[in-house]
Amino acid sequence: MLDIRALVERVGPALLRTVFSPEPNTVAGDVVIAEPDQPTTATGGDLVLGVGIGDVEQAVRLVRDCGEQGAAAVLLKPPVSAEAAVVEAARGADVALVEVRPGTAWAQLVWLIRAALAGGIRQAEESGIGVADLFRLADAVADVVDAPVTIEDAHSQVLAYSARQDLTDPARVSTIMGRKQPDDVLAKFRARGTFRQLTKGSSAIFVPAQQDGTLPRLVMPIRMGGELLGSMWAVVPGPVSEERATAFADTAPLVALQLLRWRAVADVQRRRTAEQVRLLLDGSDGWRAAASELAVPNEEHRVIAIEMPASDEPAEGQRLAMWEWITRGIGRRPLVTEIGTVLYALVPDKARGGGWPELRQALLSHDLSPRPLVAVGTSVAVTDIPSSRAQADELIGMLRTGLVRQPVAVYEDLWHLLVLSRMAGAATDAGVAALGPLAVLREHDRGQGTDYQATLHAWLRHPGDPRQAGRELRVHPNTFRYRMKRIGQLVEVDLDDPDVRSALLVQLLAERWAQHG
Repeated sequence: MLDIRALVERVGPALLRTVFSPEPNTVAGDVVIAEPDQPTTATGGDLVLGVGIGDVEQAVRLVRDCGEQGAAAVLLKPPVSAEAAVVEAARGADVALVEVRPGTAWAQLVWLIRAALAGGIRQAEESGIGVADLFRLADAVADVVDAPVTIEDAHSQVLAYSARQDLTDPARVSTIMGRKQPDDVLAKFRARGTFRQLTKGSSAIFVPAQQDGTLPRLVMPIRMGGELLGSMWAVVPGPVSEERATAFADTAPLVALQLLRWRAVADVQRRRTAEQVRLLLDGSDGWRAAASELAVPNEEHRVIAIEMPASDEPAEGQRLAMWEWITRGIGRRPLVTEIGTVLYALVPDKARGGGWPELRQALLSHDLSPRPLVAVGTSVAVTDIPSSRAQADELIGMLRTGLVRQPVAVYEDLWHLLVLSRMAGAATDAGVAALGPLAVLREHDRGQGTDYQATLHAWLRHPGDPRQAGRELRVHPNTFRYRMKRIGQLVEVDLDDPDVRSALLVQLLAERWAQHG
C-alpha cells in the first residue's frame, strides 16, 4: 500500500498534483473509472478517475459518493479540480483530491498508477519495455474506453489484448485465438472502408454493428513521425460518447511510443549494431573491431545528426520512428544509433544505392511537420569518423538557435556561418563587447527603447545606401538617416575610418551570434 502523497510523488509532479489529502490516507484498492452522472463502483481504498467529469456539480457529487464508499482519492482535471466547492466536498467526505495535469492521457495515468502501486515504475525504466508491458497498456486503454481492446500492428497482427475478451463476439475470439484478424473478418472491414480510413486518417473511427452479429468497433490508428505503426480496436456496445472517444484517441501517442520501444528492445541485432556505431562515432577503444563487425567499407563516410523539434508527439517516439524509416527503406541500411536526444546515421559519401546522395534526397522529400533538424559532417576516412560527428554536432547547435535555417545543413556549405559562430565565441571570451562606443548605444536601447545598435549594423552592412539599409530594418530612408544622426550625437566615433568600421562590425556580429549561442 502507498500513501496518496507518496503515490503522487512516484508517478511524478508533471502528471499529478495533490490538492487535498487527509492524514493518514493510503491506497488499498485498484484504479476505477467513474462515469458522468452514474453511481460509482468504487470500494474501500480505490482511486477513482473522473474521466469526462467537466462540471462542478458532477464533480461534487462524485467526490461525495466516493467518500461514502470509502475510496482513497478522486482524480480530476482542471478547472473543476481546483473549484472551491469541489475542494470543500473532498474535505467534508474525507477523501483525497488529486489534480491531473492538462494534456495527460487517462490510459497513461491508469498504467503508471498501477505500475506505481506494484512498485514497478523504476523496474520498468531499468529493464526496458517487454511484451507484458504492452498487455498492461492494453488493459489501461480498455479501462479508459470501458471496452475490450486489442493492439495490432500495421498488418493486423495482434500484439497485445486486454482482459474481458469474453464479452466480445466470435470475430474477436477468432482474432485472439489466431493472434491475427481472420481473412474473412478483414474482408468485411475492408469492404466498409475501415482500413482506408485507418491509412489516411488520424482520429478514432466508429464502425457500426454488422448483420452477421459482429459488434460495433471503435478503431484508432497508431501513428508516430508520420508513419502508421498499427491500430487499436475496442469492441463497444454502440455509439461512444465524445468524452470516451476523445480519451481513447488520447491514448494513441502513448501506445505508439511503447510499441516503438518494444520493437527496439526486441531487435537484438539492432541494439548490437547501435552499440558498435557508438564506438565508431566516439573513436573509443574497440572501434576497429566494430568497423570490421559492421563491415564498414574502406571509403569516405559522413555522419548525419538528426534532432526532432518540439511537437505534440514525444521526441523519443519521433526518433524511434525516424530510425525505423531510415533503416527500412533507404539503400543498404544506413548505420544508425541514438546518443542523448540526437539520432546519428553513418553513410558512405558516394556509394551507389545507399550512400549520402540517396539519404539526402530521402530526407529532403520526407513529409514531416515540423521538420527535423538535420546536420551533416564532412566526408572523412573511417579513421576520422569522430571528427565528422563533431562537425555535425556543431551544426546541430547552430540549427537550434534558428540563425541557420536549412532543411539539410551540410558542414562545408556553411563555412561562412561557422566562421561567424566561432568568431562570436572567441570575441565573447575576449571581452570585446565592453570596448568602444557600443556600450553607450546598448544602454540607450535598453533604457529608451531605441534600436540604434541594429541601425548601426545595417549602416555597416550597406554603407552609403540608406534605402537598402532602411529596407533591411523596414523603416523609411529618412527615418534611417535620422537614427544615424542621433547615433552621431550620442557617441564620438569616426565611421570614415575603415578599421573602426571593421571593429564595430566584429563586435555587432559577435553580440548577435553570442545571444543565440
